[in-house]
Amino acid sequence: MKKIVAIIKPFKLDEVREALSDIGVNGLTVTEVKGFGRQKGHTELYRGAEYVVDFLPKIKLELVIADNIVDAAVEAIIKAAHTGKIGDGKIFVSAVEQVIRIRTGETGESAV
Repeated sequence: MKKIVAIIKPFKLDEVREALSDIGVNGLTVTEVKGFGRQKGHTELYRGAEYVVDFLPKIKLELVIADNIVDAAVEAIIKAAHTGKIGDGKIFVSAVEQVIRIRTGETGESAV
């Protein structure tokens, strides 16, 4: 099993969720986060005063899936989240050693 963590632009959440649902991903965790990379934030004007917004709003998606659909999930995220502009986000894939469903005690892929 693999854990995929994707950082995307907030307005792309519905498109990414639908794309993952279409390939059979039936669960994910969504967190509103703030951060910056090469985008470095931006300057805004408020009541005539300029100020710098260092941390930009992003969405963090986390999902644990079977090894056989990892490539399809990564491709679905890339296609749905892509705008071609700086700040589109990142995807991180890592191995998951164990999963346990608390309610039933199931382990492994059946717990996902």
